Amino acid sequence: MSWFESFVLGLVQGLTEFLPISSSAHLRLTAAFAGWHDPGAAFTAITQIGTEAAVLIYFRKDIVRIVSAWFRSLTDRSMRSDHDAQMGWLVIVGSIPIGVLGVTFKDQIEGPFRDLRLIATTLIVMGIVLGIADRLAARDEAGGKHRAGKERKTLKELGVKDGLIFGFCQAMALIPGVSRSGATISGGLLMGYTREAAARYSFLLAIPAVLASGVFELKDAGEGHVSWGPTIFATVIAFGVGYAVIAWFMKFITTKSFMPFVIYRIILGILLFILVSAGVLSPHAGESAG
Repeated sequence: MSWFESFVLGLVQGLTEFLPISSSAHLRLTAAFAGWHDPGAAFTAITQIGTEAAVLIYFRKDIVRIVSAWFRSLTDRSMRSDHDAQMGWLVIVGSIPIGVLGVTFKDQIEGPFRDLRLIATTLIVMGIVLGIADRLAARDEAGGKHRAGKERKTLKELGVKDGLIFGFCQAMALIPGVSRSGATISGGLLMGYTREAAARYSFLLAIPAVLASGVFELKDAGEGHVSWGPTIFATVIAFGVGYAVIAWFMKFITTKSFMPFVIYRIILGILLFILVSAGVLSPHAGESAG
């Protein structure tokens, strides 16, 4: 991998990680369209450490408060009813599904799941799911001619059951094209949470999963055509761009619909199917040297 490739892929990672359009799919597609080798699951996982570092800084006050309350709750029984302490446990509980499924399906994630036809399918299907969830949320917020708007849930109402559902939604993002934020936000909206609550828990829930995955894949960073230098460079780029994107996205979702992302996903998925069917792109483009 050249330094230019690592710059472009780091930029793509930072731009797409927090948007509901799938960063892993865009890294895969960028390489395929440019005629580069597939950067691989290890490169993706490690560059995600950069974007998660942006989450740690952006939500630093929340994270310090949650971690502090969680540790105090281990010895102080009165702290166990504290919302921040409970959030600590809920992040742990919600991280279990992706940890178990990530290890179980590691070979598929690094192989068959990176087929461009599967990515096209997940882009379209999850785009439709996100669209439905977004419309339901908008209907609740706006109400109707003969009914008042419905109040949606906040994170103070999050329990173990919903935390696990969020976790299974996050685990779906092991398949490129699904999108970690897209799946968890869709799940949250369908469960009746506000856009802001679903997005915030989605980002907090991703921290242990992404950091653990990145550390786990460190051993493979220097293998194949991807070396340490370009990987670290891409990770730094992803951090800087990712911080700007998350700040913008958290403001965007308070007043805007997810429909632009829905339309983008569906169009990209259809375009990808057309290009693969026409023979312009191989469904396994770049994989042989990955």
